[in-house]
Amino acid sequence: MAALKVAVVGLSGIGSRHCACYQQDPLASLVAVCDIAAEKADAVGSRLGVRAYHRLSDLLAAEPDLDLVDIATGGAENGSWHCAPVMEAIAAGRNVLVEKPLSNAIHEARAMVAAAEERGVYLACNLNHYFSPPAERARALIGDGSLGELRHCIMKMAFSGGEETYGGPSQDPRSAGLPYFHAKAFLTHPLSVMRHLCGDVTEVQAFFGRPWFRQRAGDVLLSQTSIHLRFSGGATGYLLSHRGDTPTGLGGWWSVEVGGTRGTIAIENCVERLTLWPARRPGGPAPVAEVYDSGLTDFEVTFGRRLHSLLEDIDARVPAHRLRGSGRDALAALEYTWAAIRSHERGGRLVRPHDAPAAR
Repeated sequence: MAALKVAVVGLSGIGSRHCACYQQDPLASLVAVCDIAAEKADAVGSRLGVRAYHRLSDLLAAEPDLDLVDIATGGAENGSWHCAPVMEAIAAGRNVLVEKPLSNAIHEARAMVAAAEERGVYLACNLNHYFSPPAERARALIGDGSLGELRHCIMKMAFSGGEETYGGPSQDPRSAGLPYFHAKAFLTHPLSVMRHLCGDVTEVQAFFGRPWFRQRAGDVLLSQTSIHLRFSGGATGYLLSHRGDTPTGLGGWWSVEVGGTRGTIAIENCVERLTLWPARRPGGPAPVAEVYDSGLTDFEVTFGRRLHSLLEDIDARVPAHRLRGSGRDALAALEYTWAAIRSHERGGRLVRPHDAPAAR
């Protein structure tokens, strides 16, 4: 089996991490890198022993047999530089992976998904948070009926911090003066995890805020998001996410609990462990919690696992609706983010999110 030819566009932190993953993956052959910062592109290309480009158009013209273009650019709210290169690569008939969020503008995200569908290429997103052994175990338990009818999903994903560690308003152009930076740049991850485990969301209610020390400093960032969800299957959910407003507590920086009529599961620290609490059977002994320890402690493993799954899907030429971590999956999470923003702006009123388009 021949390795798939890959190019990475955007060579800052995430792009560099992706390059390392591809070079370690037997399914990938990293053949080119690209960045508008010419010195950066040349230096990375030289270090990795691959061709370097300074414009995406030049890369696409010179590398006609690429199997995947990985767009790891950033921009305002970590997404404003995604749409243009994604659309250019799609127009050239290339499969694309894009860093999350799809965009910081919902109309651009919708256009990207529609363009990939129309061109007949894969559009995937780096939804790496559920590419872990505990998440795979959770999906298996849900799928085989071990939890019964799902009734609740409670998730926390936050940056540890507090008033003593607050350093003042951000001066980074990606986030400075942008009240919805945290929501747009970050919530794709927890919302996609909740959808991955519990299905589509039909209703959203949200309240955003910021602590006194941010207010006193004139920081406009709405750093705390509190979001209530209803899933299509009838379960309800709650997401708490913040950007360093308090220290993290039980479950660490990342935890999710899914409860059903036959059992409840919880994942701690994303990659580390899953615990199952079975429901008690009439006349039976008290149930004993079952702990699945992955043996992993490093969150960084999710990047390689996520990219490898995409390479597998491309190699197998799976139907679009079976693509793991697809652009549609990322768009659905972004639709929930936009619904949460609308709910907050309307004083916490219930909002129905826009449906992501069905895969052909």
